[in-house]
Amino acid sequence: MVAKILVMAFYLLFPVLVIYMGNTYSFIRKIGSIVICYIVGLIAGNIGILPPDLEGMNEILTSVTIPLAIPLLLFSEDIRKWIKMARLTFISLLLGILSVTIMVVIGYFIFRSSITDCWKISGMLIGVYTGGTPNLAAIATMLDVDNETYILTNTADLVVGAVVLLFMLTFAQRFFLLFMRPFKSPEGIEFQNHTTEMVNEFESYDGIFSGPVFRPLLKGFGITLLISAIGGGLSMLFPKNNQTVVAILVITTLGIIASTFPAINRIKKTFQLGMYFILVFSLVVASTADISKMFNSDNSEFLVSIFLYILLAVPGALLLHSILSWIFRIDVDNFLITSVALSMSPPFVPVVAAAL
Repeated sequence: MVAKILVMAFYLLFPVLVIYMGNTYSFIRKIGSIVICYIVGLIAGNIGILPPDLEGMNEILTSVTIPLAIPLLLFSEDIRKWIKMARLTFISLLLGILSVTIMVVIGYFIFRSSITDCWKISGMLIGVYTGGTPNLAAIATMLDVDNETYILTNTADLVVGAVVLLFMLTFAQRFFLLFMRPFKSPEGIEFQNHTTEMVNEFESYDGIFSGPVFRPLLKGFGITLLISAIGGGLSMLFPKNNQTVVAILVITTLGIIASTFPAINRIKKTFQLGMYFILVFSLVVASTADISKMFNSDNSEFLVSIFLYILLAVPGALLLHSILSWIFRIDVDNFLITSVALSMSPPFVPVVAAAL
């Protein structure tokens, strides 16, 4: 019992340490909190320091963290701004989603014979390339993806994504300008510094325990508990194999609806609290993954196929998106920014914007 309490404390408190270090040291931010939780979780789970009888506790944590994270991540969204979004940017966003969907579907038909449960991998890829790791984690939970497959998919995504990001920061604009039209900024509009400040605030945990922030945040967490309870309750009306899917869809829908209420939308740090639960989920899942099982010789074809699938999905979607953007007369900067916004986390948007 004492060992389980210590492990629970590790699962809940280590992400807090990672968040603190990320706010303090820039190199930690560059590595990424989720990557650190994956690495530490994999090490802890595979060197024999964790008790062997944690399956029940781990299942509870992975089942609870995602339903709690989703509404919190959505509360800060502003649907009204989506509607008012600049026309070209919105069109580019839709073209990007279409491109990812097409390439993932093509990849499914190519790799379905070499990847077990390829349809689940396809679902996760649609998620991660239309909203990042939180989407990946939510869809993996909905589809009951085993932990080794989840970690392998995310690892391959990180490797391919790092190369794509390097391309975005260096040669992408010049390459796509060979056939796409350049962006023309309206005179007198300065937005880069403001955008950077907004994203920095979006990612910062500073002041989260101060009274003016913490008290409303507790109310937001209470609303999240209510939404999760409703989603879980409604899912019980459906067959068992569909319950997780129904619960996640209900929770997501109610989270979006709740974000339209100004009193909820204005609560600060809800996104950050949601990301904390994503970090806990990542740490727990990684600690249950068996590295020897993931990388044994029997899995070699599976590993290569996943990597090739992601290699097709990411650069392939980027190329298709660029062709569609050229057809619809989208400028190169709008195309690049929406591509980054779809497949990577918010901090990379101003980084790529500065590089442009």
